[in-house]
Parts: sequence; structure tokens; C-alpha cells
Amino acid sequence: MITINIAQQSLSFKGNSYLISSAKNGVGEQEGSFCTPIGAFKIADKIGTDLQVSAVLVGRVPTGEIYTAELGRQCPDRDWILTRILWLEGLESHNKNTKARYIYIHGTPDEEPMGVVGSKGCIRMHNKDMVALFDVVQVGEKVVIIKQ
Repeated sequence: MITINIAQQSLSFKGNSYLISSAKNGVGEQEGSFCTPIGAFKIADKIGTDLQVSAVLVGRVPTGEIYTAELGRQCPDRDWILTRILWLEGLESHNKNTKARYIYIHGTPDEEPMGVVGSKGCIRMHNKDMVALFDVVQVGEKVVIIKQ
């Protein structure tokens, strides 16, 4: 099981621990809140197998772009989803809308700080960490997101 701790801004799986960045707006499940949901989930889909590190995805589809700092400067307001996506599906009544909210664990530009809040609801990870996690989890893997 993947454990995500919002207070510690960390993700743990099979003895490995990674710094993450969850929602700047805190935790919550309301549509349009830009909050990170909490509770029990599963990995509904794995997207991006074999994509190049820093490949840009929009709508879960690779754009053909590879993120660079220059591209980031050209598009400063873009919410960068890079490298791989683990799409979360809520398993409890309060978080059933998670998949429809497009909440993912995904890669982000490596210059983005980890260990602090900053996302629009998703769980962000540095790209090398995202690849490492992606390669060892399966669709259906259980995920728990806790506030503590």
C-alpha cells in the first residue's frame, strides 16, 4: 500500500520514502476546490509507460514536448504534468469523485520544491522518484492519504 502523509509531505511504499507536494489549498474532496482528497484510494490507471523523463502530458496524452526551464518560462501559468501519471480512484463515499476530479500522482518540474504544499490537488513528485514508484506499482494498488 502507498501511504501519503500530508503533514509530512511524504509518500512511502515498500520501505522507500519520497518527498511530495500536495495541494496549496489543503485537503478536501469538493469539485473545483483544488484540494487534495484524503482517505482510501486505488490506482485506477498507469499512464506514460516508457515516456521520456520530463515528457509533457495534457489530458493524460503526451504532447510531444519535453519540459525544460525555458519552456517553463514561456508558459508560466501551465500546471505541468510530466513523465508518468498514477490516476487515483476514491474508495469511500466522501472521495468517490476523485477520479472525475482528475487527481493523480504525477511528475513535475525538478526545480519545483518538494516537502511543501503547492499543487492544484494532485500529488506531485520529482521525475526520477515518479519513475521509480511507477515501475513498482500495479493498477489496483491501494493508496491511503492521511492528514496527520
